[in-house]
Amino acid sequence: MSDMANTRERDVVVVGAGIVGLACAWRAAQAGLSVLVVERDEPGGAASAAAAGMLAPVTEAVFGEQELLRLNMAGRAEWPGFAAELSERSGLDIDYAETGALFVAADRDDVGELRRLNELQRSLGLDARWVTGRDCRRLEPGLSPRVGGGVLAPNEAAVDPRAVVRALVAVLDQEGVEVATGCEVERVEESAGRVTGLVTSRGPVRAARVLVAAGPWSGSLHDAAPKVRPVKGQIVRLRGAALAKRIIRTPRCYVVCRPGGEIVVGATMEERGFDATVTAGGVHRLLEAAWEVLPDIEERELVEASAGLRPGTPDNRPVIAAAGPEGLVWATGHHRSGVLLAPITATMVTRMLVGSSAAVVGSRG
Repeated sequence: MSDMANTRERDVVVVGAGIVGLACAWRAAQAGLSVLVVERDEPGGAASAAAAGMLAPVTEAVFGEQELLRLNMAGRAEWPGFAAELSERSGLDIDYAETGALFVAADRDDVGELRRLNELQRSLGLDARWVTGRDCRRLEPGLSPRVGGGVLAPNEAAVDPRAVVRALVAVLDQEGVEVATGCEVERVEESAGRVTGLVTSRGPVRAARVLVAAGPWSGSLHDAAPKVRPVKGQIVRLRGAALAKRIIRTPRCYVVCRPGGEIVVGATMEERGFDATVTAGGVHRLLEAAWEVLPDIEERELVEASAGLRPGTPDNRPVIAAAGPEGLVWATGHHRSGVLLAPITATMVTRMLVGSSAAVVGSRG
């Protein structure tokens, strides 16, 4: 789009072309709304490009976050239908695979930690069971003899986020939705208590509704923005024969092996502001943690090291809400669960955009 100033008014303009923003744009277009997506870089070029694509709410469960767990489980339940529809309509493979996950202990301290985690999982009725070190190696022969046990979660899954972005861009094109790249959003415009569009580096954009899905950059676009901060995550991509059939997790890393030979190792959790530098220390920690439990990793080809900025909130819950002037909706703060929650976020946001729901998920604090 060369001239934003002369753009016709849309029903909705979506700020951000990560997986969440693109999924919301697709569902909104399917609901009959005219949609424009604006993005400062390329679609999926930020956190989505640096994500491993785990759909693993059971092994993500932590103490004190039961409400987030319920949302994550609901998000996981939406993925089979979403993946099938997206693949069929786009004609592209997104590498959706229900592999299960094995959360393994590399030492005695890990055993105690994972035993407590499994007690929590079982108390919440989650499908997860403790397996011995011998059984871990029977399930995944590539595991190190040092593995002392683990938690098997058979219903976890994974998808390739970069492939999902490509597929979403394709279906948006089919729906007549334009994705305008290289467009820096300066602020949300409003008049008489209603949004009227955006001020951007490429001119004004007129819209009856604005959906902000700009990750950690969301907080700068309006005074009503939720508190969102960047949480840096470094990730490594390798290539070679698969190290395991399942997602392999430890308290320090995860390893996802894709059918095409890609092996993803991630991810660090760093409070570094908007610094997305890839560091030798971050890469070293990831590879060392993976090598502890999958020693054959040292023979795989190193293809890429990258970093992304997750949008974190004070309580780790996403903000999916209508807040501020009428017509302004937020879908941000997904932290580690952006890929997992993209389909359910899109469903919830579309209901808000068409006026059938004013539900709020997440803290405004």
